[in-house]
Amino acid sequence: GFDTVTLTRPTPRKLVCLWMEQAGLFTVLLPTVWEQLACTRCKGHWPACSDRAASVATIDSGSIESRRILPSMVSNAERVFMAGNGVAPPALTGRTSEQAVLSRCLADLRSNSAPPHDVVLVGPRGNGKTALLRWFEHACAQNEPAVDVAWLTPSAVPNQPALLDALAPRRRLAKLLPRKIGIASVGSAEWASPNGRSGLAEAVASRCRRRPLAVLLDEAHTLDLDVGTALLNASQDVLGVGAPFLLVLAGTPGLPMHLDATNASFWSRLGEGELGIGRLSEKAAKQALADPLEAHGVDIDADALAHVVAQSQRYPYFIQLWGDALWQRHLASDATAIAREDADAVQPTVAAQVGNYHQRRFAELESEGLVPAAAAVARLFVDSEAAAASNQDVDDALATSGIDDADERYAQREALNRLGYVWRPPYQQAPFRWYAGIPSLMTHVLKEA
Repeated sequence: GFDTVTLTRPTPRKLVCLWMEQAGLFTVLLPTVWEQLACTRCKGHWPACSDRAASVATIDSGSIESRRILPSMVSNAERVFMAGNGVAPPALTGRTSEQAVLSRCLADLRSNSAPPHDVVLVGPRGNGKTALLRWFEHACAQNEPAVDVAWLTPSAVPNQPALLDALAPRRRLAKLLPRKIGIASVGSAEWASPNGRSGLAEAVASRCRRRPLAVLLDEAHTLDLDVGTALLNASQDVLGVGAPFLLVLAGTPGLPMHLDATNASFWSRLGEGELGIGRLSEKAAKQALADPLEAHGVDIDADALAHVVAQSQRYPYFIQLWGDALWQRHLASDATAIAREDADAVQPTVAAQVGNYHQRRFAELESEGLVPAAAAVARLFVDSEAAAASNQDVDDALATSGIDDADERYAQREALNRLGYVWRPPYQQAPFRWYAGIPSLMTHVLKEA
């Protein structure tokens, strides 16, 4: 971002309210009149919002100057909704409790303290885990003291030396406890330090002395097991000495079982830190559509909104597909309101995109030999219109598909869980229930099967 940006006439169409932006809500201002920039959420004018953000904002002779304006704060009118791979949506709704947990951990880091646990985000693909990680990454950079962030993916750390190099690059090793971290030939770092603790833990702890550190690892369900063991053990060591360090892992519902396979059985003592990221509530789904439209001066009537939310099944990725299609129709017509007839007009376009997504997911099930099991589970949910199912319900459904062996039924069920076809959100009261990852995918599976 920039320290200071001055915007003069002609102004970009949209600016983000600084107060709401610092709260992570990314609300857009409506510059209906140049001298009166009104925020659609706080209902105030921009100078008032900026004061709350402890920013400096002035309106003087048609120019605006404000500190801490980010390039992303000027929106692209051609594209408002973000139906992509891990791209932050225009409105991150329905994740208040999850944001609260992450914010408490961030407060620990900023006070130079160790959070009491790591954080694990689990849920089917397309529900916004990566978007939530991006929100947290952005939050770490806001205000003071800033928190250092290391964004990792399994492909970037395929082995232990790569992990050490990512968290303590070789150019920094000479500055990090040189008497305790051995340096082997050609500058590669040894893993064992003289006092018995891992070189990774030593390097991370030393880095945290300079600035609190948050490590964010996406797609963690594909993480190499040895790398996962090293990272989880290092996190325990670093937190054990009170260093301001936080490890956040995100992955599909198969992530917990993947972590169970590491040599770090303590990982599951997460307290409130295991967060299930599933489909949105009806209220949050409506906000995810209506708020960005309202922020750009476009209303959507109640009938159209209810229809779109029902068709999307409150699945965040589908909501973005619908939002993008409606926005493109709005640009073509330049109308100030979206009605049910607009939703009906774009439905074939969205249906084709959703169908293509369903077909890719079906091909994945097919490649793993899971179509019979997926169809049996789909019949359980679709035919009975069940919102959830017990272990016994799922086991009985698999038995009717011809899977006679109990161990094989368990393996098939867990394979479907790993792919997010069905999943069990954390913190349920017994008996635990299974939920559909995407209900419409089950309907598609039945048609294809």
